[in-house]
Amino acid sequence: MASPSTPRPRGPKPSRVHPDHLLDAAQTVFAHSGLQAASLRAIARQAGCDPALIYYHFQDKEAMFEALLDRTLGPVVVELSALTDPQDPRTVAERFWKVLRIYHDHLGQNVGMRGLVRGEIVRGSEGIRENIAKRVLPALGAIVRLISLGIERGEIREDTSPQLTTFFMVRMELEILDLIPVMARHITQIPDDQALALAEQAWFRLFWRGIATRPDEPLPFLLDEDKARP
Repeated sequence: MASPSTPRPRGPKPSRVHPDHLLDAAQTVFAHSGLQAASLRAIARQAGCDPALIYYHFQDKEAMFEALLDRTLGPVVVELSALTDPQDPRTVAERFWKVLRIYHDHLGQNVGMRGLVRGEIVRGSEGIRENIAKRVLPALGAIVRLISLGIERGEIREDTSPQLTTFFMVRMELEILDLIPVMARHITQIPDDQALALAEQAWFRLFWRGIATRPDEPLPFLLDEDKARP
């Protein structure tokens, strides 16, 4: 028991430290040092709190990484799964375009998290890779189901592989998110958001024409988005 003369620890009370603030700090530290080299002390220093406060919300740094995955990928899975609803009146093509918008909205500005996940897939422990897979596979599964629905409805060619097409689509979107800022700054000389919008539309048209049963059919939802853009 502490004596009356023992100074009380300073810093915010646990109830005043929001978990998202701690996760933001953890993401910064993980992105800089990697999960294995990161320490709770470094995370606490980044968050501006006592390391003991982290244990109030999280068991360890691995639990923080899992919470980061859930925070980032959870909404992606929910929104992608909604696109596979058979009662959705939109065409499969329009829903596929929405897939790109979902990735753009949730991952487009989160460069640190994209790099962190990629790095841990390559260098992380087996347990970390399994935790990533558990959260990524549902998102990929939703896209696979959407492709299968497109085949059933006759909008997508029967010789299309749902699994390989999903892998290609996600890989290309992530590459676009990574490369467009560099291209916009040094090649096209237009703002990042405009360059990204143009690139995503261009590659989506190429992608859809490769799997569609009617590749020359107009895509009016792309034109509507062009008109809505300032």
